[in-house]
Order: sequence, then C-alpha cells, then structure tokens
Amino acid sequence: MSNELNGKTALVTGASRGIGKAIAIELANMGADVLINYNSSESLAKEVMEECQKIGVRSQIYQADTSVSGDVDKMFEKAESDFENIDILVNNAGVVNDRLLLRMTEEQWDQVINVDLKGPFLCTKRAVKTMLKKRWGRIINISSVVALGGNAGQSNYAAAKAGLSGLTKTAAQEFASRDITVNIVAPGFINTDITNSLPEKFRETMLDRVPMRRAGEPEEVANLVGFLCSENSSYITGQLFCIDGGLTLGG
Repeated sequence: MSNELNGKTALVTGASRGIGKAIAIELANMGADVLINYNSSESLAKEVMEECQKIGVRSQIYQADTSVSGDVDKMFEKAESDFENIDILVNNAGVVNDRLLLRMTEEQWDQVINVDLKGPFLCTKRAVKTMLKKRWGRIINISSVVALGGNAGQSNYAAAKAGLSGLTKTAAQEFASRDITVNIVAPGFINTDITNSLPEKFRETMLDRVPMRRAGEPEEVANLVGFLCSENSSYITGQLFCIDGGLTLGG
C-alpha cells in the first residue's frame, strides 16, 4: 500500500464489480478509506469491502439507487456520519438498455439517462458541499468512448455519456478556485462481465478496431483514476481521458 491518499476518503458508485471494483481496490492501495456504493449486488459489494479492509484501510458498503435523490441524500448522510468527510467521488454507476432508436421506448431512454447522467449530477451536487468547505476535492466521472462517436443501438447511453462531458466541464469551472478538480475517464473495450459475455465473433470484430489488438483491463482504468485522484494531477481539471488502446484514433 502506498500513502498517496492517506487521510482521504473516497466514495465509488457502482463499485461491486468490474471497473468500479478495480477503482475501489486501487484507491485502497493508495491509502484512501473506501466507501462502496451498490444498488442490488450486496454480496459482491461486501467482497470488495473485505478486499479493501485486507489492504489496511477502512471500508464500508452503502446501498443506494444513485438516480434517486432521496437515496443519494441518505447514503451521504450515513457515509458522512461514519467517515466525516468525502474527499473523492468516482461516479462509476451506470446501466445500458440497448435498442435501435426507432424501437427504443421512453422507459428505456429515461432509465439510462437517469442512472448515467442524473446520478452523477445528484452525487456531485451532494459531495461537493463538504469539498468546498475543505477547499480540496477530486471528482472523476466514468464515461465511455461511445460518447465521442456514438454507437448504433445506444442512443440513450451515448447521449447520457456525452451529457456527462458537459456536466464535468461546467463543474470543473465552478469549483476550480477551491482546489476541486473534475475530470472524465472514457474507457473503450474493457474486459468485464458484460464484454466477456458477448458472442466471440462480436468480440473479435470489436478487437479488430483496436490498434493494440486487445481489450483493456479494469485495473488499467483504475490506475488512471488513481492518478487523477492524487496530488500529481493537481493542475488537471475539466479534461477527458480516453483509455481505449487507440480505438478512437480513427475519429
């Protein structure tokens, strides 16, 4: 365990698996106490909490649907009661509900927009209150390369992730004078439960578009997030970082 984030407390939403889990463990390895948000996967969230505790930091799980303002308020009230301050917020919770635009229902649109865009808005608005008082904070929004180029069948997801860019850049301007940085990490094709369940032929087609000819690992995304949470990134705000093996180089 390093000591780069000693004395800091980080809240990672959607941290029970995949990229969120890797981020939680990386921040724990950097010395931060880690709060793990989940919506429905309590048993998996507990496993992540136990991994963080084994590293030697404090960790706790908090259930909340981050798209519901009442849930978010209750989560922050409990977390701040347990840990006093939240210094780092990683908005990672997200869902997909794919369908071609002409067939997409209003319910599918609303679900993805609410979780993937409204959720980060609610969590940021709540977390930044204590950051402003301390005059220090790190907010990392997990987006996707889909936000840059779109993707057939994902108009709701692409719109939400593109909207996250506007939210990030605006928040970065509003909070910069208080030493609060706000940045975006946009992963490409990453090895997760979802991508590993895709048909092999589709995976091969996707990987053919990646210049590095491989999928990324959640830990590689987590390493970038860890850097953006540290003092080493103190003069970086409002920026979008693609971590995609070169996938977006083609435009």
